[in-house]
Amino acid sequence: MMVYPQAKKMTIEKREHKTSTHFYRKGKYASSTENRRLVWEYIIWPLILDLNKNYFTPEEYHKMRDRVSKEKNIPISKMAGGIVSLLVKGILTQDEKYYSIHYKLIPYMRKKVHLDYETVLKEIRSKK
Repeated sequence: MMVYPQAKKMTIEKREHKTSTHFYRKGKYASSTENRRLVWEYIIWPLILDLNKNYFTPEEYHKMRDRVSKEKNIPISKMAGGIVSLLVKGILTQDEKYYSIHYKLIPYMRKKVHLDYETVLKEIRSKK
């Protein structure tokens, strides 16, 4: 399909007009990604580094979640779907009593490296 310069210019103008006059809201997928990132970077990874083990209990998670909620002024409801979403993505696994991080993330934990969400996705998707 060929894109003509005029057609492309028109779409950009419409988009700029729409965002400037209408309230912008994130879509469902953008919100899920933001919640996963928020939970990973503020709660899960700092908790893993604090505990110095690749697993944690729901109680440890709740304690850290409540602390972050107060410190960062983020509603718990915003974080609620984040951990579930991390489970669905395969970044975390859950058994009867514990949540565990993906096995490819353990070397980062041992080195106490700051691990952002993008790097997590690259690591668990890589075929090493």
